[in-house]
Amino acid sequence: MTSSDPLTARTDPEAGGPPVPDEDRFAAFRNPRFRRYWLARFFGSFATQIVSVSVGWQIYELTRNPLDLGFVGLCQFLPALLLVLVTGAAADRYSRRWIMGLSLAVETAAGAALLALTFFELVSPAPVFALLVVFGVARAFFGPSASSLVVNLVSRDELANAIAWNSSSWQIASIVGPVAGGLLYGVSAHLSYGVAVAMFAVGAALVLSIHAPAQRGTGEPASLETVVAGFRYIFREKVVLGAISLDLFAVLLGGAVALMPVFAHDILAVGPWGLGLMRAAPGVGALAVALWLAAHPVKDRAGLIMFAFVALFGAFTVIFGLSTVPWLSIGALALMGASDMISVYIREILLQLWTPDDVRGRVNAVNMVFVGASNELGEFRAGVMAHGIGTVPAVVVGGIATIGVAAIWSLAFPQLRRARSLAART
Repeated sequence: MTSSDPLTARTDPEAGGPPVPDEDRFAAFRNPRFRRYWLARFFGSFATQIVSVSVGWQIYELTRNPLDLGFVGLCQFLPALLLVLVTGAAADRYSRRWIMGLSLAVETAAGAALLALTFFELVSPAPVFALLVVFGVARAFFGPSASSLVVNLVSRDELANAIAWNSSSWQIASIVGPVAGGLLYGVSAHLSYGVAVAMFAVGAALVLSIHAPAQRGTGEPASLETVVAGFRYIFREKVVLGAISLDLFAVLLGGAVALMPVFAHDILAVGPWGLGLMRAAPGVGALAVALWLAAHPVKDRAGLIMFAFVALFGAFTVIFGLSTVPWLSIGALALMGASDMISVYIREILLQLWTPDDVRGRVNAVNMVFVGASNELGEFRAGVMAHGIGTVPAVVVGGIATIGVAAIWSLAFPQLRRARSLAART
């Protein structure tokens, strides 16, 4: 990378300072811009979790059809897929801070609409799915800009620490958000949606208050060639392609989040509060790993470590699918989250450090499609399979398939398997 890249630039006083020692786990938080950015992502993620738990329980309680839970995921994924050529280019050409803030503002409005539907007792699948598409559009623009902006806010020495904490913001929200969503929904659906709306609004205000340095633009006129640059870069860099596609297929096949309302309602009989605990469990495991990684980053055999933990993610998915005991199910979910966190951490560092800033938004847009496919499209896959072969077989077969993906990818991408250091390319 060149010296003008924000990863190496140290002229800004807020981004400057001496090199950050590995053991300084709070290094990124000494940067005031990063603190506001982290809080904005946290509030947005927390609100998303509340909405997700509330919508999932509300729709399943209304229809008792796991296929509808699959459509919940599909409605949120399709915008990211259809807009991938637009969202990444926008993140490279326009202010990432403003795109983040406006996206959170749109989510605020969509959350308020869900609250209105609930208040006037007009909830039905069609309008809820339509609003989830709006959420999907907002998240499609939010993702590439948020992932790319962090590199413009911190120094090179702070970046690995910032990425670990960035992941932890989602994981903390994934722990507390679902429990809060379950508890709030147990009191009142109006209360759960009202709190989510307030948190989206706070997140928008925080990110718009950041004084971010100017990002390096593409310097090229908009064209099909510049728009598809993210795809070209990913397919050229086999290590990045292998890491992203491994996560895509592993979570696409092994994801069980969409079916948690079925497990909570019909198999484990734990109610909405238990559903909140189940949704929080992967975040508990992931956060524990994220906190460890903040002080003990992966320094060697990164590729082998990632493959091993993807396989473990599949194994714990199988255990969750077969369990009929609440504590065992919650424990398996926590271990799934811990295993997945390793893959997320390694993938994100590879992606951010190996990508030039002038195409980073477009590369992150493609990455968000992969992530969306693995999550929301994975929920649709789970819902369709559960509708066809049953809930438990759908989860167990998916977990076994994930183990197979880890084995196949380790052979198909030897460069990734042999990857040792997560250092930036020069």
